[in-house]
Amino acid sequence: MDVMRFISANLTIIFWSAVFGEVIGYISSDLTSLPYSTTEIAIVSVITAVILVNGINLMMDKKAIEK
Repeated sequence: MDVMRFISANLTIIFWSAVFGEVIGYISSDLTSLPYSTTEIAIVSVITAVILVNGINLMMDKKAIEK
């Protein structure tokens, strides 16, 4: 994978996971009456999304190599 493509893909993942994480965090904090912390929600959602997406990509590449 090209380095610039990898960086741009991860920047896209970071942006959209932060946006969706904030929306889901706001809705869930309102439903559960818990305090809403924007920084914590953004950090957790970005880290989770980057690990999941890159992990899935690594697993898919290994399966393609095995064939």
